[in-house]
Amino acid sequence: MNESLLANYRMQGHRDFEYHSHQEYEIYFFHEGSCRYLIQNKIYDLQPGDIMLMDGLELHKPNVNPNDPYVRSVVHFSPYWIKSTLEELGSMYLLEPFQKLHQCLIRTNGNSDSKRLEKIFARLTELKRKDNKNDHLIEMELKVLLIQALIIVYQLGQKDSMKIENRSDKTDHVENIATFIKDNYMQKLTLDKIANALNLSKSYVSHVYKEMTGFTVMEYVMGCRLTQVKYLLEMEPKKSLKDIAFECGFESVSHFSRYFREKVGVTAKEYRNLRIQIFGKER
Repeated sequence: MNESLLANYRMQGHRDFEYHSHQEYEIYFFHEGSCRYLIQNKIYDLQPGDIMLMDGLELHKPNVNPNDPYVRSVVHFSPYWIKSTLEELGSMYLLEPFQKLHQCLIRTNGNSDSKRLEKIFARLTELKRKDNKNDHLIEMELKVLLIQALIIVYQLGQKDSMKIENRSDKTDHVENIATFIKDNYMQKLTLDKIANALNLSKSYVSHVYKEMTGFTVMEYVMGCRLTQVKYLLEMEPKKSLKDIAFECGFESVSHFSRYFREKVGVTAKEYRNLRIQIFGKER
């Protein structure tokens, strides 16, 4: 149970955010501050009260102003942990926003539904602090609360007026850069190649991407490669580490090994074994 649901209510402060992905679905609630959220090849300028729904697998990160406050609440949950309960209730459709849209921004403007959701996040966080994997009552309440949260975000997501599209020339350019990288990260990529493909100058590509995301173009390239590596390690357990490294765009096994351990904290082999164990238990 400890791996199946994580909840943090009104987290504050800044740290070094990197592009990352995870197997769990995520409900992200932005409360206060300045935040531009990046999900794969999309950019969202957030306002207090905004809710992001993410399937977790797509590369994402917040880009925050270190001079402003940054307050948010986050719930990560495994769809496999809640699946049987939703099936019994005939409510698997509550997972559709994550499964079909993969990402969705809902602008609540602090309405009554968002206040209800805040209370649920607070209670989930309180229960997780008490969490004991042998306490079935706590696990039951966690599932009930999560289903309540899923009902609220599902209903909010049905209101077209709350779905936001952010558009500007810079946003378009950065999203096009990210899309090109996502489609070509397995090849050898340079700033020149990306700029030429998009008919933009090399300096502009470098500047606009850093300005809008807070990260360099090559950091995003490496993030895409790492995400695919993690996916293949779990989904193709018999494929060699060497084959995975080259398939995902790494030019040498030694570079791949160093980079993976630096970013993930364990070796690729250790990560694969851990994910296979969790994968087997939850399914």
